[in-house]
Amino acid sequence: MRKIFLKELKMNLKALLIWSLSVGGMGLACILLYRTMEGDMKEMAEAFSHMGSFSDAFGMSTLSIATIKGFFATEVGAVHGLGGSMFAALMGVGMLSKEEELHTGEFLFSFPVSRKKIISAKALCIAVMIILFTLISAGLYVCGFALLGEKLPAGEFVTYMGMQLIMDLEIAGICFAISSIFAKTKTGLALGTSLMCYAYDIIGRVVPDVKQYLFIGPFSYSNASDIFSGAEIQGKAIAFGITVTILSIVFAYICYDKRDLSS
Repeated sequence: MRKIFLKELKMNLKALLIWSLSVGGMGLACILLYRTMEGDMKEMAEAFSHMGSFSDAFGMSTLSIATIKGFFATEVGAVHGLGGSMFAALMGVGMLSKEEELHTGEFLFSFPVSRKKIISAKALCIAVMIILFTLISAGLYVCGFALLGEKLPAGEFVTYMGMQLIMDLEIAGICFAISSIFAKTKTGLALGTSLMCYAYDIIGRVVPDVKQYLFIGPFSYSNASDIFSGAEIQGKAIAFGITVTILSIVFAYICYDKRDLSS
């Protein structure tokens, strides 16, 4: 199991570095752009805060983009949220199905290791990669605040990155379950899952009838605007997300362990 875990980690290291440096780099660039746009932001902030549903959907009605905290929440929050969820989705959806698609399963499952241990090693690899992705991105954002000479809102920042980590694990868990069903990697389905969760969160913040069910979506408890504005995070949303993650992994164990794998 340990060798499988290390092998998967090594195989996915390049993807981890590309995604973490790309997403974190874009977030860092956004932070550094704040100084050049600071003067114009004061006028824009007032206009954006009175745009009705648009302001509510992107948190501009509760935070001012003229401040570094509001700018980070609305701009970097969107970049990291979408980027992180897509990375998690891609890692989850290909971890099991690639063995059949690339015909490497014939070699892997010839070892005296149970399928459950193989699944455990792959699931652990996904979790470690998502944690590393979050830490690398967070480090780049901290560097951005330091380069600007701005004070980092440490409490909100740590909470936000923690909620993003839980969200990414939830999306990865869902896609991991999808990976256990199909013999080919469903990249489009994985990215669609990520984007649908993001779209659901936006719709839920605009449509009153959907708002009461907003907790179903993983973006509900990891929304940067809510966290940085001091809004209370719904405990039921986090509990629901953790439950979905656990059930998805259990489903992957049961489904993949009983499946007849194609050669």
